[in-house]
Amino acid sequence: MDYLVNLSTLPPDTQSPERMAREVVTIRRALPPEFRLITGWIAEQFGQGWASEASVAMTRQPPSCFIATREQKLVGFSCHEATARGFFGPTGVDEGLRGLGIGRALLFASLNDLKAMGYAYAIIGDVGPSAFYEKAVGAVPIPNSAPGIYAGMLKS
Repeated sequence: MDYLVNLSTLPPDTQSPERMAREVVTIRRALPPEFRLITGWIAEQFGQGWASEASVAMTRQPPSCFIATREQKLVGFSCHEATARGFFGPTGVDEGLRGLGIGRALLFASLNDLKAMGYAYAIIGDVGPSAFYEKAVGAVPIPNSAPGIYAGMLKS
């Protein structure tokens, strides 16, 4: 099921800057020269489908992909405007670093970028951890949205 986020009521992210400083994690927009490193890491960690979506986000100008780094190593990413206009995702964090607020910081980076682009709403496609999105940004389910944009996708 897809979820909707009202960007006009998106709360300010007061938690992430302090948490990321404490964890020594940097959240920033990806740079085009990092394309192969980022998409390769995503493919290894999360599969070719997400790497393909991230490839689209990386080729936008500016890239619509944010990354989380620690000691100049990639530890997480979030994309938007990859599969469809106004869509958030995919996003993922290194399994050993989950629970530190990195995913939340990446979510806010992408949603704030969508808001700056002029969107009033963002769609989170095919939501996995719905409780996380509901709590973090007030996301609500979109009725009759399953199977959504991914219906009929090719199988390997």
